[in-house]
Amino acid sequence: MVLLQNILFNSFRKFPRKYQRGKFIDSLRLSVKGGHGGNGLPKYGGVGGQGGAVYFVAKEGISLKDVLHKYPNKRVLAGNGEESSKVRILGRRGTDQQVQVPVGIQVLEDDGPVIAELNEEGKMCLAAGGGSGGCSGNSFLGKAGQGRTVKLDLKLIADIGLVGFPNAGKSTLVKALSNAEPKIASYPFTTIRPQIGTIEYDDYRQITIADLPGLIEGAHANFGMGHKFLKHVERTRLLLIIVDVFGFQLSQSHRKRNCLENIFALNKELELYDKTLLDKPCVLLVNKMDKDNAIEEICKYDKYFSDLQDGLAHCPEELIPNQLMHLERVIPISAKCLKEVDKVKQIVRQVLDEKAEEQIRAEKDDLDVRNRLQSRINESGPRVV
Repeated sequence: MVLLQNILFNSFRKFPRKYQRGKFIDSLRLSVKGGHGGNGLPKYGGVGGQGGAVYFVAKEGISLKDVLHKYPNKRVLAGNGEESSKVRILGRRGTDQQVQVPVGIQVLEDDGPVIAELNEEGKMCLAAGGGSGGCSGNSFLGKAGQGRTVKLDLKLIADIGLVGFPNAGKSTLVKALSNAEPKIASYPFTTIRPQIGTIEYDDYRQITIADLPGLIEGAHANFGMGHKFLKHVERTRLLLIIVDVFGFQLSQSHRKRNCLENIFALNKELELYDKTLLDKPCVLLVNKMDKDNAIEEICKYDKYFSDLQDGLAHCPEELIPNQLMHLERVIPISAKCLKEVDKVKQIVRQVLDEKAEEQIRAEKDDLDVRNRLQSRINESGPRVV
């Protein structure tokens, strides 16, 4: 009877939608402690074993949620060193703990300084060292292992970062371009956690694109998604700026801004968070061109897109940035109707390839300069007999 009741109850149970299950974790604080060193044996001059250490190892396919599942109490302890005895004069080393973390993790001290960045699979860093074993130099007393609190900060690694205000059509574009399946709706803030999609080409080339939560004014000061959004832009190679051709209004208490003002507002937020982001190549997408009067609306501002400097006269004073981003291309699109989506795929690939070639040439020039300087240093003068 109970079994039948459970079956009937589960058949009517309303399960959460896929995008609502779980919570995306991009930051996790852990307490790590190395093992205590084993005591020595004064009678025989025995040396205690070294305490085990805690390491972080980058691995593909791992998430911070997996780390939290494995260490629910957020404590990682390495094994203690073995004490010296007459049976074993040299005590065994304590067991090390290797914590697998996602690729793209930044390990920080709890008070701020960066310990390491794990951007490649297999890369490892020491989080907490083990204490030394007891010996004649420390009165045969083993030392305590290093203990501290560290923060694991995940910054997504993607070729393209999608930047825009809420409801600009970011999720619709990502779904049209890639294999990602973000939640799409006609209201803002449908993207509540970052997602990575992959753009695939006929020649098997793949480019990753990050669909990130919508930006709002004040994000640089951690309003809205704030730093949770902006930190994921840091490791992208190309910024894809997307704006609604009809502008955006966050709420009734905010003034509606046209698409040109939105470009300057995004420029300002990126600059205030980290001005080096403006050095990245940018491609501007003006979305929702399928709507009525979209052509007339974009004609008001398209002359300023090629040179944003000319548009500063139409920019509110509070949005004027100190440094303007450089738009490599400007593409009017309709992500909903797939208009010009194929063009976007080709343009982003072209821009990424151009920048990669420029970087290779710059590195080659630097290498040539270093080689010439080295050859001059190695030149020998006349010998004195």
